[in-house]
Order: sequence, then structure tokens, then C-alpha cells
Amino acid sequence: MQNTDNDLNNSELNEEINNESSEDIQDQIEDEGLEGLEQDNGFVESEDPQKLISELQEQVMQMQDQSLRAMAEVENIRRRSNEEIIKARKYALEGFAAELLPVRDSLEAALSAEEQSLESLKEGMDLTYKQLTQALERNNLTEIAPEASAKFDPNFHQAISSVPDSDVEKDCIVQVLQKGYKLADRVVRPALVIVSAG
Repeated sequence: MQNTDNDLNNSELNEEINNESSEDIQDQIEDEGLEGLEQDNGFVESEDPQKLISELQEQVMQMQDQSLRAMAEVENIRRRSNEEIIKARKYALEGFAAELLPVRDSLEAALSAEEQSLESLKEGMDLTYKQLTQALERNNLTEIAPEASAKFDPNFHQAISSVPDSDVEKDCIVQVLQKGYKLADRVVRPALVIVSAG
């Protein structure tokens, strides 16, 4: 009988421990305010749906605010970029203009000088021409001046006419009427030429 009493005491003890554990867990859940735990899907459902709705509405408002701020920032960047492009176009020739001013000054000085000899006038023109050439080169504007008898290239030359010439191959340049110019790799003005008809 003693075994039966021990078995009874053990089962009562286990039951008491289980009851205490359940009560402790229940107290802990109530203390943390999680009575509405939905255990089958793993989500916690708020006891107050209005509170949940207001929290979600606040989150939506915050996200809308962030979206509006981002859109405003993009618009500001676009506007600033457009302003920079307009300024760049407006003042793109500023450096080139500054390079040309000494050439103009030299021409004005030559024109205002009283009695000049033909020789001094020629020297002044030569110096002014060199100033202009240097200003153009510093701004990456270079001549297209093909040699006579060079092959005609439609990318750099514009044929005004063709003449029969037995000394020059067909489609080769006989004479350059006007030099061309290119800015970096872009042709600003092709060289005007006369080509051989063969």
C-alpha cells in the first residue's frame, strides 16, 4: 500500500506543478498584455482593432510623407540640373571670347596708329594673325587644310566643282579655295575644294 500512497503523492505533486506552471504562464501573458495571442497562425492580434487601424494609418501617412519628400527632391535635382545646363550654354564661349579680346585690341591699336609704313602694317597684321591662330588652337579649333592632289574626303571637304586634270588622279583635290575648321573631332566648316574629274 505504501507504493500506492507514493504513486498518489507523485501524481498529486505533478498535477500541482502543472497547475502552477499553467497559472504562471497565464499570469505572464496577462502581465505582458498578450491575452489575445493567436497561436495557430503565429500573428499577434491586438485586442483593440481601432488602435491597430490608427497605427496603420499613421504608417501610411509617414510613407506618403516620405514619398512626397523624395518626389520633391527629384524635382529639385531636375530643376538645378536644367539651370546648370542653361548657364553652361550661356557662358560656354566665355573662355573663347577672352582669348579673342587681345586680337581685337591689336587690330584697334593698328587702326588707331597714325602714319604707318606698309612694312610696319604688315608686321602688325602678321602678329595679330599669330595671336588669332594661337587663340583658336588653345580652344581646340584646328584647320582643315588639305594638300593639293590629296584624296577627296567628304567628311572634311566640300567639292565646289570638278575639273578635268590629267596630272591629278580622279577624285583628288586640285585646289583648296577655303580652309575648313574642326572643333575637337567635329567639323565646324569643311574645306572648300575643287576636285579632279580625271
